[in-house]
Amino acid sequence: MKILGIESSSLVASVAIVTDDLVTAEYTVNYKKTHSQTLLPMLDEIVRMTEQDLDSLDAIAVSGGPGSFTGLRIGAATAKGLGLALDKPLIHVPTVDAMAYSLFGCAHLICPVMDARRSQVYTGLYSFQEEFQVMAENAVMALDQLLERLETSGQPEIRERRVVFLGDGVPVSRQRIEERLGKRALFAPAPCNRQRAASVAALGALYWAKGQTEPAGEFVPTYLRPSQAERVRAEKEKAGNV
Repeated sequence: MKILGIESSSLVASVAIVTDDLVTAEYTVNYKKTHSQTLLPMLDEIVRMTEQDLDSLDAIAVSGGPGSFTGLRIGAATAKGLGLALDKPLIHVPTVDAMAYSLFGCAHLICPVMDARRSQVYTGLYSFQEEFQVMAENAVMALDQLLERLETSGQPEIRERRVVFLGDGVPVSRQRIEERLGKRALFAPAPCNRQRAASVAALGALYWAKGQTEPAGEFVPTYLRPSQAERVRAEKEKAGNV
């Protein structure tokens, strides 16, 4: 089984090829460059270095959101173009699911936190009790709403466990998280605290084995909320109707 992973939901740009249970190649950059400038050159580089034949891919796994609207659209366009050209199916992998999967086997509750702007975060809750479990589906909410859930949930496995936080929302939220959760809060280290295409591909491989693929032309990212342009237009339309 050979899966190409593409991650472009945030500042991180990443591509990887996972062959069975091995990462054949991965190229990840966390730097301020447009993904349209980076994804295809990065893919070309790992293909050249490893002498891969993209026709040998079984599928293309894409980080499908939530995240940056521009980043997700670039990633989707890249994956759809490759899928159509190579006649390969796409695998929609929720961004925060893949982030949590990078902490495979963690005994604690896993909580990705992506900065969604406007005092909100993209998040979800995950666990590895025997197998990878989604405890709370990915969603957009205020940070304090997330912390309230972790403090008062009716589920003991959420309310009482220590929590590992990761993602680009951590630096701006860490002080508040520590104030609310104290020693319950843990923070993932550099090798696993941001998005990685290898995690997208690895989780995508599980979905592929279950038949959870879709034709390249039908792939659509999940944004969870309207873009800024859509919000501005809606506000103008609402004001005009007053």
